[in-house]
Amino acid sequence: MRKICVVTGTRAEYGILSGLLKVLNATVDVELQVIATNMHLSPSYGMTVNEIEADGLTVSCRIPLPLEDNSAKGTVRAMGVAMEGFSEAYESLQPDMILILGDRYEMLAAASAATIFGIPVVHFHGGEITEGAYDDAIRHAITKLSTYHFTATEEYRGRVIQMGEEPERVFNVGALGVDNILHEQFMTLSEFNRSLKDITEGEIPELKEGFLLVTFHPVTRQPEDAAMQTKALLRALDECKDRQVLFTMPNSDTGGKIVGDLIREWESANKDRAICVTSLGRKRYYSALKHCGAVVGNSSSGLIEAPSFGIPTVNIGDRQKGRAQGNTVINCAADEASIKKAITSAISPEFQHYCKSEGLNPYAGIDTLKSVKALLLSLPAVRHLPKHFHDILK
Repeated sequence: MRKICVVTGTRAEYGILSGLLKVLNATVDVELQVIATNMHLSPSYGMTVNEIEADGLTVSCRIPLPLEDNSAKGTVRAMGVAMEGFSEAYESLQPDMILILGDRYEMLAAASAATIFGIPVVHFHGGEITEGAYDDAIRHAITKLSTYHFTATEEYRGRVIQMGEEPERVFNVGALGVDNILHEQFMTLSEFNRSLKDITEGEIPELKEGFLLVTFHPVTRQPEDAAMQTKALLRALDECKDRQVLFTMPNSDTGGKIVGDLIREWESANKDRAICVTSLGRKRYYSALKHCGAVVGNSSSGLIEAPSFGIPTVNIGDRQKGRAQGNTVINCAADEASIKKAITSAISPEFQHYCKSEGLNPYAGIDTLKSVKALLLSLPAVRHLPKHFHDILK
């Protein structure tokens, strides 16, 4: 019986991992352990631990973090609390390996604690670059703390090896999020609208095909610009009066409250065409991608998952700078004029047709879920497994 422990802290990363978790949970020779932390345990962010349990999964351990203060000081304090929580969880659960996705600060704490315990860490989405966020440095740090690496493209595999990781431990499997889409049963638009009423308060507009799906996070390497960039986006949306807007709210990053408060304020002034949702969950989010006209903002989902639907993405500013992208993505600066121009191009009939007919997704793998499962069951899960620096110069 292999004890595989999965750490999850946000709705987005759980949505990506959820298909894998269900498969592992149904595997006879696997004991799945789930550690829920950060946003999952916060009512302000939708208490999304409930979504994990609604999927039939048991949450083995909960590590609540202080999220009231999302300043730099508050974020560092939360990391410290997370580190202590993971030490208790690992001591109690005694996992054989730990699965971590991405680049968030709570995942750095999870990987750091696992290193001291000598527990092998499997890292998803290493080798990627997002120069506009401190997540970029955190991702690379997690790579060096990890034992095995499941990258989303061959380019990213090469980058992980370039960082000194042994090639035989680095696997290009594609993106789990893209694989999830292939197996998802999407809601019809009417079903989607009805489901939105279950997670919102008060009267909301009925969304029509072609609405804008907007997710905007603070650019953590430019914290002083959070308000300015958010206001620029909202002014651009003011000019798109014929388009409804569905917002998914920002994560618990430094500066996230500033962005969230401005979006809520804009929603209140545009109740006839705007809806804000703290967390859509995987099925609703993919259904939103199915029915929207474009993804707007600076979320990785616009680059990784949206292209599989043949819809345009307007990628704003520097948050995702350096990340691989397909031909359905329009990049623009984080100012009103640039955002408005990019949205106009994205919703034009010509570009809509181009994305549907010729859109490519560089993150699409072959049998990603099956490959990941096979690797997790076959790779050595030995504590304090030695790591050797692979020097590409020799």
